[in-house]
Amino acid sequence: MTDSYEEQRKKIEKAKDKVIGSISETMDLYGVTPAAGNLYATMYFKDQMTLDEMREELQMSKPSMSTSVRKLQEIDMVKKTFTRGSRKHTYIAEKDFFRFFKTFYSEMWEREAKVNLESVESAQEDLVEIMKDANSTPDIVAESKQYYDQLEESKTYYNWLYDLAKAIRSGEIFDMIPRDTDR
Repeated sequence: MTDSYEEQRKKIEKAKDKVIGSISETMDLYGVTPAAGNLYATMYFKDQMTLDEMREELQMSKPSMSTSVRKLQEIDMVKKTFTRGSRKHTYIAEKDFFRFFKTFYSEMWEREAKVNLESVESAQEDLVEIMKDANSTPDIVAESKQYYDQLEESKTYYNWLYDLAKAIRSGEIFDMIPRDTDR
């Protein structure tokens, strides 16, 4: 092997390390630790890895690595794969960021919209009861009305968020904002 080959290998590893560092730094957006982010970013450059290979590559403790793999599986960034003839489980990282984006954000935003809309509607029912109660004082009715209206305004956002999640899940979002591969 020539010095030039070794220098090129080092440059390749340095380029990969730049991406691994930035991916692991931003993985908090998905609710994972920097260690899990580092694991995902490392796996991104591999075809597949066993747990032993992950531990060896990243020098992670077994519990930390297992926790990281489990969390990455929960959010569909890593999938367990079957390799015929091997008794060891192998894992592969999701490499299609658009697919991951569609799944992750549509689920998170649908959940946010659903949970908050249910809460808002329940709270509004309580506020209507207060406003209709003959024993409520004018200031209590006014305050209830103020909160009712404020909650009514919030429903616009949650319905929009639900529609956004639906557009992402269906892929309609890419008609509005195309995947531009020419940048």
